[in-house]
Amino acid sequence: MLIYLHIPYCDSKCHYCSFNTYVDKFETQSMYMDALYQQLSFELERFDAKPQSVETLFIGGGTPSTINPELYAPIFKLLHPYLKRNAEITTEANPNSATKEWLKGMKDLGVNRVSFGVQSFNAQKLKALNRAHNPQQAKDAIHYAKELGYEHLSLDLIYNYQGDTKTLLSADIKEAFSLPIDHISAYELTIEDGTKFSTTPEVRQEDENLAFFVTEEIEKRGFKAYEISNFGTYQSKHNKGYWELKNYIGAGAGAVGFLKDRRYYPQTNIDAYVENPLNITEEPLTPDELLTEKIFLGLRSSLGIQKSLLSDEMIEKANILCKKKKLLCDTEHYYNDNFFLSDELALYILG
Repeated sequence: MLIYLHIPYCDSKCHYCSFNTYVDKFETQSMYMDALYQQLSFELERFDAKPQSVETLFIGGGTPSTINPELYAPIFKLLHPYLKRNAEITTEANPNSATKEWLKGMKDLGVNRVSFGVQSFNAQKLKALNRAHNPQQAKDAIHYAKELGYEHLSLDLIYNYQGDTKTLLSADIKEAFSLPIDHISAYELTIEDGTKFSTTPEVRQEDENLAFFVTEEIEKRGFKAYEISNFGTYQSKHNKGYWELKNYIGAGAGAVGFLKDRRYYPQTNIDAYVENPLNITEEPLTPDELLTEKIFLGLRSSLGIQKSLLSDEMIEKANILCKKKKLLCDTEHYYNDNFFLSDELALYILG
């Protein structure tokens, strides 16, 4: 079982961000964390959580580093009996708010992995994306985390923003690899409705060659892709748990939970969530919907698809792809070694 905690507060709203986040309402933080505690207590019962049954905990957002570690302490005390001894405990953080004191406070609580929202080491690009940090703050924060003894460190990069070139992205990747990280998430810029960039969609470049370039540049430095956007000598257990469709608690305004064949959606509005964190919408999923997800997720990651899940007709189509060397196969699985073709391959198999 996995747990995801959503922290919806941000110092500033990035122009590409479509997540449920707020750049105000900071006065509600203490009440919000109390509500999060209340929902978690409820979900641990709903999920019939057993001692040491939680494999991973991921604190995302938003910006988790806008919340003082002291406010996280009751939640960690609540979850402590359920966490496996070697549980992967990740927090996202922004370089401008991930101070040495904050990083130390989170490590003292038990966090052992930090994912930094860097996006670029180019100052002009950071400003255009409306990021709140500068390149030096990003480098300093990662070095601080290493000095404090964090076991695993990751950073995010964004590409195919207007003006991105191989030279700029190569410099970003070179800078990233000069830092003590074991994981990179590289995301292609997407334009979502309701974001600042939705009014200027031309800021997204349509250059698929840059996607291949970014992958090659990262992989040739030793970080193997294990999903379309994720690379590392360390592979995030939490990420892989999602792709395996493991059960996961989603706590917080705008989070999503999953149990067997149902999804759970807490309220997205902070005030409404604080008022009643147990007002949670359920969405049942059919066997066909679950199978479709497993096929899409399996082909866009190194997990692959179990042959036993597929119908005879699907197996026939997958075998055709193997003969054409579009898929790799062994006795139990089909694997995709070109994640950029994952959606097309999935649609062909689903027919």
